[in-house]
Amino acid sequence: MIPVNDSAIPQGMNTAATIEMPSGKGAGDENFPVGSWLLPKDLRPDVAVYYAFARTIDDIADHPDLPASDKIARLQGFAAAVNGGNTDPAYIKGQAVAAMFERKGIPKRHGLDLISAFIQDATKSRYANWAELIGYCDRSASPVGRFLLDLHGEDSALHPLSDALCNALQVINHLQDCGKDYAALDRVYLPTEWMAAEGATVADLALPELTAGMRRVVDRALAGTETLLAEARKLPKALKHRRLAAETAVIVSVADKLTHRLARRDPLAARVILGPVGFAGAALSGLARLWF
Repeated sequence: MIPVNDSAIPQGMNTAATIEMPSGKGAGDENFPVGSWLLPKDLRPDVAVYYAFARTIDDIADHPDLPASDKIARLQGFAAAVNGGNTDPAYIKGQAVAAMFERKGIPKRHGLDLISAFIQDATKSRYANWAELIGYCDRSASPVGRFLLDLHGEDSALHPLSDALCNALQVINHLQDCGKDYAALDRVYLPTEWMAAEGATVADLALPELTAGMRRVVDRALAGTETLLAEARKLPKALKHRRLAAETAVIVSVADKLTHRLARRDPLAARVILGPVGFAGAALSGLARLWF
């Protein structure tokens, strides 16, 4: 549960525009499908509610011009809304996700954990080691997978496999954006202990390409990601819902392809992505592995 300082929450707001800081990103800007046609049609509106909430609080945490205190106050307002204690219309997306959680019998922690991670983003900009980074991913990424499993009524015993997939996706995203995050937010997720061991420094992330030392740091992160994906690959066939299994198989395949591409390309030189053709190929490969 997130401790909420009510006095810090902006009061007297009457529109979401006064609190939200839209980045312009949408589901189409994600590396991975968000509520795609593969999911059951009747559940897609619930996924959309959750995604809109997650996108909103992520945009607040990542806004380069908001001071940390302002980010925290806004995020605490969303935590209060998820907990049912903030009826200000400015926090309508928090209220909407809270209502959906209540209607579906889904734990509020799948929203509150995300908020706690993004509050951490407002004040913490360095991670000492892999365990510390994964601890952050457990709150910034794993709740998304757990929400989807719970929404579909899947066995909670599968949560660890889902956590492995979501955490792998988060690390992949950190690697893709390592230069941008440092330049815009002075935020570095790559473990500083690895940098010291490999003769790299945080300032190397401002260079136009990876140094030899930073390349080794990235490769260590990719090795950790591969370990996570080894567990995640077990998830699609363990799911009882075929549509969710198909969606998950696609995501696993996309993560595999991006991991391999990051091992060959330099994320400082250019953002490493699959593109429409690469994404389609990865999706078909994932579905083939699931069905055949």
